[in-house]
Amino acid sequence: MDARNEMLGLIRSRRYGYSLEQPFYTDPEFFRLDMDLIWYRDWLFVGHDCELPKPGSFFTVQVGKYPVVLVRDRDGQIRAFHNSCRHRGSRVCAAQKGLSARLVCPYHQWTYDLDGKLLFARQMADDFDPSQFSLKPVACESAGGYIFICLAPEPADFGPFRAMMEPYFLPHRLADARVAYESTIIEKGNWKLVWENNRECYHCAANHPELCKTFPEAPTVTGVNGAESDPEMLAHWAKCETAGLPSRFRIDAGGQYRATRAPLLRDAVSYTMSGKRAVERNLSDTVSTDRIGSLLLYHYPTTWNHILGDHAVTFRVLPISATETAVTTKWLVHKDAVEGVDYDLAELTHVWTETNDQDRRIVEENAFGINSPAYEPGPYSELHEGGVIQFVEWYASFIEPRLAEMETPALRSVA
Repeated sequence: MDARNEMLGLIRSRRYGYSLEQPFYTDPEFFRLDMDLIWYRDWLFVGHDCELPKPGSFFTVQVGKYPVVLVRDRDGQIRAFHNSCRHRGSRVCAAQKGLSARLVCPYHQWTYDLDGKLLFARQMADDFDPSQFSLKPVACESAGGYIFICLAPEPADFGPFRAMMEPYFLPHRLADARVAYESTIIEKGNWKLVWENNRECYHCAANHPELCKTFPEAPTVTGVNGAESDPEMLAHWAKCETAGLPSRFRIDAGGQYRATRAPLLRDAVSYTMSGKRAVERNLSDTVSTDRIGSLLLYHYPTTWNHILGDHAVTFRVLPISATETAVTTKWLVHKDAVEGVDYDLAELTHVWTETNDQDRRIVEENAFGINSPAYEPGPYSELHEGGVIQFVEWYASFIEPRLAEMETPALRSVA
């Protein structure tokens, strides 16, 4: 049986509320299907508007087989292109980020304008037409200070996500913020294990002493398990919405993305060891309400986020292989906040630097155990792991119809 038919059969026979079968976390062919049917077809968070502050600013990202370059053009528009020269395919931009008046391929100096048009190709034939060799565009959208790309030839409608997300995020003015620090760690586990670990705090008390000083372990916090009946959540939403900050839990019909605002523990206002502010200057000049907690955004398969009154912490997930995943964390502050004056970088980053490393170890131990021939799917806690159940349900319901599109007649007759 080929991998597609095997995956489809396992999706259809899986047990609700249980983890997935071993191949979903380990098999290279299952990973290839994940990439082809999810990662190469859906909207992916790649970075922030503020990382491209002026025309010619660019950054690069690798999504599976696809190198992509993001650039701000001369009109201020953010564009994305396949980072592959139209001459012989060399990567045009090798640097992670930079500033350039033109995009010049280092191999033979083919030169592209910031809108992707080919400007110069040295000593080509007389009938060579530069207009036919622009950089290939990648669908690109910006919402609330977040940049998303889609590698599909015909991307899904981005409008519903923008309509839900922007009212929550625009008051925080992330498009005008600044990245104070970023880090990327490689977790030796499948991307779904990274997400499953993120989607519950069942493990937090025993593994995250720094985070647990300020972030509640209550399963209602992220909105999936009974937030609408939690008096503390309801009171927090009411307070923040009175101040003009959308806060109530919202999730799209397909379960792919959601947002909510959650209170921090006791008098905490930020993710620090003391619970006090990490940055003296507010993240946004238009949000001054005290104790707004953390605005949470989840968008499968690439990002989860925490937006506080004084700073923001954003996360990007990118698969490398069936058993390796890159997790990039960025700490955003007000664009005029000064390190050493408004914040201490070590204090700003300490809680999530430690938490990320703890999560890396957890994911890697999880992956190590799943590799055992003795592994079999186990039950999630309905009380504490509702978020994990929701993620696995999203994954299964998202990929099944795409697998079925290519289903063989033999399998269709047996199913």
